[in-house]
Amino acid sequence: MSARLQERSGGNGSTVGVAPETTAAPVVGGDGRQIPAPEEQRWAGLAVALARKLAEMLDGNGTLPRSPQTEEAVRQHFTALYRQAGLNLPPQQAQAFYQRVLDELFGFGPLEPFLRDDSVTEIMVNGPQLVYVERKGKLEEVPPCFVDEAHVMRLIERILKPLGRRVDAKWPMVDARLPDGSRVNVIVPPCAVHGPTITIRKFSRKRLQVEDLIAFGSLTPPVAEFLRACVQARLNILVSGGTGSGKTTLLNVLSSFIPATERIVTIEDSAELQLHQRHVVTLEARPADPDGSGRVAIRDLVINALRMRPDRIVVGECRGGEALDMLQAMNTGHDGSLTTLHANSPRDALSRLETMALMAGMELPVRVIREQIASAVDLIVQQARLRDGSRKVVSVTEVQGMEGDVVVLQDIFTFREEGLDEGGQVRGQLRPTGARPRFMARLENAGVHLGLDVFATPELNELHQRRNGR
Repeated sequence: MSARLQERSGGNGSTVGVAPETTAAPVVGGDGRQIPAPEEQRWAGLAVALARKLAEMLDGNGTLPRSPQTEEAVRQHFTALYRQAGLNLPPQQAQAFYQRVLDELFGFGPLEPFLRDDSVTEIMVNGPQLVYVERKGKLEEVPPCFVDEAHVMRLIERILKPLGRRVDAKWPMVDARLPDGSRVNVIVPPCAVHGPTITIRKFSRKRLQVEDLIAFGSLTPPVAEFLRACVQARLNILVSGGTGSGKTTLLNVLSSFIPATERIVTIEDSAELQLHQRHVVTLEARPADPDGSGRVAIRDLVINALRMRPDRIVVGECRGGEALDMLQAMNTGHDGSLTTLHANSPRDALSRLETMALMAGMELPVRVIREQIASAVDLIVQQARLRDGSRKVVSVTEVQGMEGDVVVLQDIFTFREEGLDEGGQVRGQLRPTGARPRFMARLENAGVHLGLDVFATPELNELHQRRNGR
């Protein structure tokens, strides 16, 4: 059923009338989610109009706090308006439409179904007519569910208002966080040419454990055992990878290996880490106000964290000059630090770290910075999103020191791709290279003992088995 929405002003405010035009109805999937039909925007417009009317009826200023009492009042008034409009949908479709009105009243409007859907990991609104979501690492376009740009802007205001933030033509970009912790980036015209744009990186409802990553195939039990040993032995670890490759998820899991007896300070642009320990201090950067004042950068927080008697410093992501402060902290007794950065390989990660250290503005020779990197960073864990959308650890690399002007790297584990299976999934194995890390003595001194079979190649293990069999 499509509907022509009519709004007219009356003595007590606007009234809502609906003129039925066809017998088609909103399509509803088996899970109760409404699947948009060609008339989707008209249904969206009707839901928005009903939500406005209900808000005005129950609260004169058009805002409505959620509570059992208000929800019951909304249900009663919605039933009256529904009948007044002459709508007569099948029960499942009527419930889906009512849920849409509730989402407009209390939630984040058309995005609520995607926020409730645990299979969706990212939501991208490229203006009112183009919406994408990511499922299992792959993007898919969904039918537009916004009425117009004003509808998108109202949703943006609903996200930002509780945070005391705003966005407009003078300040067109902003980062924010939803109540569940999901990260939001907003950019509006004139910078966003085709309309207001929203990007949401959803916050996982479940704290993933290392067993989950093993089950997903992101890493293997021997690699998990090795990484646990490295964290417990207080090695400085850098997690490297591209956008959306799973760096933060892996950092969460690595952080879970830190003993509960240690004091941890986390530093992030937008707080996403979900540490399992009790003694955790969470610090979050603050963007500048529209007048340019009040900014607290990651670098400021890193410097402040050094005065907080941390046993471990976990930086969600290094992006600039804070890299130099992080390196200095690692080199001055703050072992066991963890951080991430964007890079496509371990060698690229070192180059980026070098560049970011130079961004600190100190007149340091490149060789001095490389020496700091070589002495500070012990291990680089490379994460990648493969062509089938899966996220995997593709290499674990030791930083062995300097030879001349070059930082020496040695792969301990690498992922070997073996093509695609019949379902289009990447086949491959994360295998040891046969090299033993030079820091094995540090693991032993920390009371962590790994068997040599962790580093043995499959071929070598097979040879040992044959010899033992003889």
